[in-house]
Amino acid sequence: MRTTAPSVRARTPRARTWAALTLVVALSACGWLWLTGHDGSGPRPLTAGETQRLALARFRTYQGSPTEVTVRAPVPGATAVVHAVVDQRRHRAVGWYETTSGTARDGRGLLAWDGTGLALARPKGTNVAVGSVPQAVREAGRLTPKAWIRRPFGHDAFDTALRLTLTMAADRPDNAQLLAQSGALHLREEDVDGSSYDVFSGPRPRPNASASPATGRSPLTYWIAPDGRLRRVAANLGTGHTATIDLGATRVRPGVPETPWSPRR
Repeated sequence: MRTTAPSVRARTPRARTWAALTLVVALSACGWLWLTGHDGSGPRPLTAGETQRLALARFRTYQGSPTEVTVRAPVPGATAVVHAVVDQRRHRAVGWYETTSGTARDGRGLLAWDGTGLALARPKGTNVAVGSVPQAVREAGRLTPKAWIRRPFGHDAFDTALRLTLTMAADRPDNAQLLAQSGALHLREEDVDGSSYDVFSGPRPRPNASASPATGRSPLTYWIAPDGRLRRVAANLGTGHTATIDLGATRVRPGVPETPWSPRR
């Protein structure tokens, strides 16, 4: 039985992978997500209060971890959707993945990832139905370490989106003064599932700590609640491709199981 989904494993052309790699390098160097701005009307600089909320967003995510997330990202000829729980303290995640092209479902199964790569597995049985996140946690805990097929991250849109989920939290608030100097913009207000959020274009990445921010709109967008909670992140991955990450509001218990990372015996 195949345990991997070819559409998830496939790689995108080099031009696309370079755009994704540039985004991840900016995240690693600067410690903050650089998200995609939408072309909404009336972008403006942040007020002092909005800057404080943006500075709190990653800390709020850290406080609420483990958090349920839904990731949507393009893969060649299809779209991948991941429903998972992310432990921001341990930088690990487990959930379901499913790839669809039109009305057809090409592949599905369990997915685990951390800062070094991802692993795919298929629960026992001929038909795998994508269930809830708690069910994914239970199923992942039942599998043996040998059931997981592991590989390092590539540079395609899907892998980049998974890596982004592990950078959305910090154990302390970000520096509001630096954020105010980095070109973050207020784009608009928007309702998501009946609640109102401010939509911000993220700060622009700096080539180094002493350099001025890059010019142009940031490749990242944040939906942030009045209390600073991060609700959604969208990342422009280049060549017209966008990945979105939606975050749940409640902490997930029992969290991420150890099995996908246990030594094989």
